[in-house]
Amino acid sequence: AKDSVRNHLRAVGREDDWTELQGLVYGARMPGVPPYPGVADFFRKAVAGGAEIFIVSHKTSTPYRGAPHDLHAAARDWLAAQGFFGEVGLSETRVFFELTKEEKLARIGALGCGGFIDDLPEFLTEPAFPNGVERILFDPLKVARENPAYRRMHSWDEIARALIAAETPR
Repeated sequence: AKDSVRNHLRAVGREDDWTELQGLVYGARMPGVPPYPGVADFFRKAVAGGAEIFIVSHKTSTPYRGAPHDLHAAARDWLAAQGFFGEVGLSETRVFFELTKEEKLARIGALGCGGFIDDLPEFLTEPAFPNGVERILFDPLKVARENPAYRRMHSWDEIARALIAAETPR
Protein backbone atom coordinates (compact mmCIF):
# COMPACT_ATOMS: atom_id res chain seq x y z
CA ALA A 1 0.00 0.00 0.00
CA LYS A 2 2.79 2.43 0.97
CA ASP A 3 4.66 1.64 -2.24
CA SER A 4 1.49 2.12 -4.29
CA VAL A 5 0.93 5.61 -2.87
CA ARG A 6 4.60 6.51 -3.37
CA ASN A 7 4.68 5.18 -6.94
CA HIS A 8 1.44 6.95 -7.86
CA LEU A 9 2.56 10.32 -6.50
CA ARG A 10 5.91 9.97 -8.24
CA ALA A 11 4.22 8.99 -11.52
CA VAL A 12 2.00 12.07 -11.49
CA GLY A 13 4.85 14.43 -10.63
CA ARG A 14 3.96 14.89 -6.95
CA GLU A 15 7.14 13.63 -5.29
CA ASP A 16 7.08 16.59 -2.89
CA ASP A 17 3.64 15.52 -1.64
CA TRP A 18 5.02 12.03 -0.94
CA THR A 19 7.94 13.52 0.99
CA GLU A 20 5.62 15.73 3.04
CA LEU A 21 3.24 12.82 3.74
CA GLN A 22 6.13 10.72 5.05
CA GLY A 23 7.14 13.53 7.41
CA LEU A 24 3.61 13.71 8.77
CA VAL A 25 3.22 9.94 9.22
CA TYR A 26 6.67 9.35 10.72
CA GLY A 27 6.45 12.49 12.87
CA ALA A 28 3.18 13.83 14.27
CA ARG A 29 1.10 10.73 13.46
CA MET A 30 3.63 8.16 14.64
CA PRO A 31 2.06 7.57 18.09
CA GLY A 32 -1.11 6.20 16.46
CA VAL A 33 0.67 3.66 14.26
CA PRO A 34 0.41 0.08 15.57
CA PRO A 35 3.38 -2.28 15.27
CA TYR A 36 3.35 -4.76 12.41
CA PRO A 37 1.72 -8.05 13.51
CA GLY A 38 4.30 -10.40 14.98
CA VAL A 39 7.21 -7.94 15.12
CA ALA A 40 7.17 -7.52 18.92
CA ASP A 41 7.03 -11.31 19.36
CA PHE A 42 9.98 -11.69 16.98
CA PHE A 43 12.07 -9.21 18.99
CA ARG A 44 10.95 -10.73 22.31
CA LYS A 45 11.87 -14.30 21.24
CA ALA A 46 15.16 -13.21 19.69
CA VAL A 47 16.23 -11.20 22.75
CA ALA A 48 15.13 -13.99 25.13
CA GLY A 49 17.12 -16.46 23.04
CA GLY A 50 20.27 -14.38 23.45
CA ALA A 51 20.45 -12.99 19.91
CA GLU A 52 22.10 -9.62 19.41
CA ILE A 53 19.31 -7.53 17.91
CA PHE A 54 19.76 -4.03 16.51
CA ILE A 55 17.56 -1.56 14.71
CA VAL A 56 19.43 0.33 12.01
CA SER A 57 17.32 2.82 10.09
CA HIS A 58 17.97 5.48 7.48
CA LYS A 59 16.02 8.42 8.79
CA THR A 60 16.62 12.14 8.51
CA SER A 61 16.39 14.18 11.73
CA THR A 62 13.51 16.23 10.33
CA PRO A 63 11.43 15.88 7.17
CA TYR A 64 12.80 17.41 3.98
CA ARG A 65 9.43 19.14 3.52
CA GLY A 66 6.55 20.10 5.78
CA ALA A 67 6.50 20.69 9.52
CA PRO A 68 9.86 20.20 11.27
CA HIS A 69 8.98 17.07 13.32
CA ASP A 70 11.87 15.40 15.15
CA LEU A 71 11.70 12.05 13.37
CA HIS A 72 14.34 10.39 15.53
CA ALA A 73 12.58 11.35 18.76
CA ALA A 74 9.21 10.26 17.32
CA ALA A 75 10.63 6.84 16.41
CA ARG A 76 12.30 6.36 19.82
CA ASP A 77 9.13 7.47 21.64
CA TRP A 78 7.10 5.03 19.53
CA LEU A 79 9.45 2.14 20.32
CA ALA A 80 9.21 2.99 24.03
CA ALA A 81 5.41 3.34 23.96
CA GLN A 82 5.08 -0.03 22.20
CA GLY A 83 7.14 -1.74 24.90
CA PHE A 84 10.21 -2.47 22.78
CA PHE A 85 12.51 -0.99 25.45
CA GLY A 86 10.52 -2.55 28.30
CA GLU A 87 8.75 -5.87 28.08
CA VAL A 88 10.22 -6.78 24.68
CA GLY A 89 13.75 -6.31 26.02
CA LEU A 90 15.44 -4.31 23.25
CA SER A 91 18.19 -2.02 24.55
CA GLU A 92 17.94 1.65 23.57
CA THR A 93 21.68 1.56 22.89
CA ARG A 94 21.02 -0.89 20.03
CA VAL A 95 18.89 1.54 18.00
CA PHE A 96 20.64 3.60 15.34
CA PHE A 97 19.15 6.24 13.06
CA GLU A 98 21.57 7.03 10.28
CA LEU A 99 21.21 10.21 8.24
CA THR A 100 22.23 8.65 4.93
CA LYS A 101 21.92 5.30 3.19
CA GLU A 102 25.72 5.08 3.10
CA GLU A 103 25.90 5.54 6.88
CA LYS A 104 23.24 2.84 7.32
CA LEU A 105 25.28 0.43 5.20
CA ALA A 106 28.45 1.27 7.15
CA ARG A 107 26.65 0.73 10.49
CA ILE A 108 25.39 -2.71 9.41
CA GLY A 109 28.95 -3.66 8.52
CA ALA A 110 30.46 -2.19 11.68
CA LEU A 111 27.99 -4.06 13.89
CA GLY A 112 28.97 -7.33 12.26
CA CYS A 113 25.36 -8.27 11.56
CA GLY A 114 24.82 -11.86 10.45
CA GLY A 115 21.55 -10.91 8.79
CA PHE A 116 19.60 -7.78 7.99
CA ILE A 117 15.87 -7.34 7.38
CA ASP A 118 14.57 -4.48 5.25
CA ASP A 119 11.42 -3.75 3.29
CA LEU A 120 13.21 -2.11 0.36
CA PRO A 121 14.59 -4.45 -2.31
CA GLU A 122 16.69 -1.61 -3.71
CA PHE A 123 18.46 -1.21 -0.36
CA LEU A 124 19.26 -4.91 -0.08
CA THR A 125 20.75 -4.90 -3.59
CA GLU A 126 23.00 -1.88 -3.02
CA PRO A 127 26.50 -2.58 -4.37
CA ALA A 128 27.94 -1.34 -1.05
CA PHE A 129 25.83 -3.73 1.05
CA PRO A 130 28.25 -5.44 3.48
CA ASN A 131 29.57 -8.82 2.37
CA GLY A 132 28.67 -11.84 4.46
CA VAL A 133 25.40 -10.37 5.76
CA GLU A 134 22.29 -12.40 4.92
CA ARG A 135 19.77 -10.13 3.23
CA ILE A 136 16.10 -10.65 4.07
CA LEU A 137 13.35 -8.75 2.32
CA PHE A 138 10.22 -8.21 4.42
CA ASP A 139 7.56 -8.38 1.70
CA PRO A 140 4.16 -8.79 3.41
CA LEU A 141 2.16 -7.94 0.28
CA LYS A 142 4.19 -10.38 -1.83
CA VAL A 143 4.86 -7.79 -4.52
CA ALA A 144 8.65 -7.84 -4.80
CA ARG A 145 10.35 -9.79 -7.55
CA GLU A 146 12.44 -12.81 -6.72
CA ASN A 147 16.12 -11.95 -6.53
CA PRO A 148 19.04 -14.20 -5.64
CA ALA A 149 20.53 -11.34 -3.59
CA TYR A 150 17.95 -11.78 -0.80
CA ARG A 151 15.41 -14.11 0.77
CA ARG A 152 11.81 -12.89 0.65
CA MET A 153 9.72 -13.39 3.76
CA HIS A 154 6.12 -12.34 4.11
CA SER A 155 5.47 -12.14 7.86
CA TRP A 156 7.33 -11.63 11.12
CA ASP A 157 6.22 -15.11 12.17
CA GLU A 158 7.96 -16.53 9.09
CA ILE A 159 11.08 -14.51 9.88
CA ALA A 160 11.03 -15.74 13.49
CA ARG A 161 10.68 -19.38 12.42
CA ALA A 162 13.56 -19.05 9.96
CA LEU A 163 16.00 -16.97 11.98
CA ILE A 164 15.37 -17.90 15.58
CA ALA A 165 15.27 -21.62 14.73
CA ALA A 166 18.57 -21.19 12.87
CA GLU A 167 20.16 -19.57 15.94
CA THR A 168 18.97 -22.19 18.44
CA PRO A 169 21.80 -24.53 19.45
CA ARG A 170 21.11 -28.18 18.66
